[in-house]
Amino acid sequence: MSIPGLDSWLHSALGRYVMDWEQTTIDSVVADLFGYNAVQLGMPERDLLAHNRIPLRQVASPSGHADVLCDLRRLPFAAQSIDLVVMSHVLEFHEDPHQILREVERVLIPEGALVVAGFNPVSFWGLRRRLPGCPSGFPWNGRYLSVARLKDWLQLLGFEVEKGIFGCYSPPCSHERWLSRWRVVESAGARWWSFAGGVYLLQATKRVHGMRLIVPAWKQQKVPSKVLSAVSKKQGDPHEQ
Repeated sequence: MSIPGLDSWLHSALGRYVMDWEQTTIDSVVADLFGYNAVQLGMPERDLLAHNRIPLRQVASPSGHADVLCDLRRLPFAAQSIDLVVMSHVLEFHEDPHQILREVERVLIPEGALVVAGFNPVSFWGLRRRLPGCPSGFPWNGRYLSVARLKDWLQLLGFEVEKGIFGCYSPPCSHERWLSRWRVVESAGARWWSFAGGVYLLQATKRVHGMRLIVPAWKQQKVPSKVLSAVSKKQGDPHEQ
């Protein structure tokens, strides 16, 4: 099902602020990821694969104008058939994020890439959810996942986190004017409290440990080098001719 309130939020000042940062950051990450098949999970309103050069790029979502309409817990892709999966704010707004990650692990090829964007609970955004009078709709009604927890989940599935990026250090103001005034904290936040950005992006790689084939140690009878030398000399002895 679609996320209630997402469409209207994307057109708000706060939504544009977050999506501008995410789009720019995701564009820079996926531009250098290659392969044959890439999939964006959820949020069909945004093209998160626009700057990726993989030839076949699809959007899979439970609703909306997607290339593939499906339950994200049961992706209709063959095992080890996808090179890149990108998803933004899918895990914290779904009832079964673990199963989605298991499906992602299943469909990714060995050394395939996963890019995840989410709201950071250790930030002004996480604090806003705990204050009185916080709105009940999107994006405040999600179950925010900390970077540490998401890393643990990924590592249990065999992923290695390659990169973590934080952004959106301004407090979650609803008006463009106040957001503009707070933009001055962006560079300071990235330098002094980088872990407290309102939004994070993780890039991970699916690692598959190589198997070592154990074969029988066939024993071959070795002929002593002295015997070979003697035979050689005997064959070359002129008195034998």
